[in-house]
Amino acid sequence: MTDLTPEFWKHKSLAEMTSDEWEALCDGCAKCCLHRLEDEDTREIYFTNVHCRLLDLETSQCSDYANRSTRVSDCVTITLKELEDPYWLPSTCAYRLLAEHKPLPEWHPLVSGDPNTVFDSG
Repeated sequence: MTDLTPEFWKHKSLAEMTSDEWEALCDGCAKCCLHRLEDEDTREIYFTNVHCRLLDLETSQCSDYANRSTRVSDCVTITLKELEDPYWLPSTCAYRLLAEHKPLPEWHPLVSGDPNTVFDSG
C-alpha cells in the first residue's frame, strides 16, 4: 500500500478515493464476513456467529481476498452502488459511516494510528 494522505477521508468523497484509500477504510473487524439475517418487515439486521469459510479467525482477514468473490458466491464486494443503501453493513463500518456522512470513530485505525484499537474497543 502506498503512503496515504493524512485524513484523506475528510477531504475526499468515496467516489474520489484511490483503491489504496478505499481499502484502508476497512478497519478489519470482519463483521461483514459474518452471516446475517434480515427481518423483511423492518430491515433490521441480525448478525450471527457463523462466518465465511475464508475468514482466518486468528488474523480477522480473508484467507483469499483476491479471489473471494469467485470462491464464495455470496461474498459482497463493497462498491459505491452497494453504499447507496448501506443499512445492512455494521453501524461501525467506515464505508457505511462515510456514505451516511458521519465521522470515523476514534478507535478506527486511520484515526488512532493503531490497527489494534478496533479490537481493544470491542
